[in-house]
Amino acid sequence: MSIKANVEEILEDIKKYSPYPEKVKLVAVTKYSSVEDIEEFLETGQNICGENKVQVIKDKIEHFKEKNKKIKWHFIGNLQKNKVKYIIDDVDLIHSVNKLSLAQEINKKAEQSSKIMDVLLEINVYGEESKQGYSLDELKCDIIELKNLKNLNIIGVMTMAPFTDDEKILRMVFSELRKIKDELNKEYFNNNLTELSMGMSNDYKIALREGSTFIRVGTKIFK
Repeated sequence: MSIKANVEEILEDIKKYSPYPEKVKLVAVTKYSSVEDIEEFLETGQNICGENKVQVIKDKIEHFKEKNKKIKWHFIGNLQKNKVKYIIDDVDLIHSVNKLSLAQEINKKAEQSSKIMDVLLEINVYGEESKQGYSLDELKCDIIELKNLKNLNIIGVMTMAPFTDDEKILRMVFSELRKIKDELNKEYFNNNLTELSMGMSNDYKIALREGSTFIRVGTKIFK
């Protein structure tokens, strides 16, 4: 199935399954995708692409700059301090800042470039798959300082969905993420947070049924 057909199918799923389709944001993750794949995706009208290898981002950015195409790059994966210097100029959204010291590094670099970085926080709700993310207790200890970092704009929370076809487990994961998001919204964020589905197979449909409003689409859907 072509990328265009996949995107059309996913957009129909959003209308069908989401209780708030107008809030759903579709994100194409371009890990392992070629420049040609990204070009084809852009033809569908979606304009946010993700990547988790810094050098690959830089190579692809140069390609699209030459073609005068503006793409909003979405940095994913475990971000190390020594990589912060590479991502500020061309990346518009970071996921995940999962340790406060790293958030401070990003904030410092963003401040130097007078840029505000959108951030998705990774929450640990399912064992080993999200072991790099915050637990809720850890996040609550850091949240005030995170909110005070003036160059970081926290827009949502996400979790690593387990690689399983067990719908019961997936529903549990997304339900738990929703509870965390709602709790954080009530205490700290005035209902401005959303949550993210990893969407590496058909789990994005379950996330939509659970009410997710920010959908990341994995390359497996495009194969």
